[in-house]
Amino acid sequence: MEASKDPMSDLENGITSIIRVFKKYSGHRCKLRKAELKALINNEMSHFIVKIQENETLDELFADIDQNGDLEIDFKEFIALIAMVTSACHEIFNSKFHDK
Repeated sequence: MEASKDPMSDLENGITSIIRVFKKYSGHRCKLRKAELKALINNEMSHFIVKIQENETLDELFADIDQNGDLEIDFKEFIALIAMVTSACHEIFNSKFHDK
């Protein structure tokens, strides 16, 4: 399969953005620690997730996302968070659309 030479679609640009944001906060380790996850959420997702202020909230979220229990969030675990947020946003947008 050969990659297209056409400009990327909106979806492809979105995927690229997700990868770039993850790399921005995870660095060369390609894993997020709690402080990095908090910074990512607070800086990059503040329109969709309430900013994390309390350590208890961060601890709960981190435990939910860290499926393998290694105290770091790898890309697959991060994608699960992105999927949950995207799904929730879709439901909100759909309900607002149907209410009109």
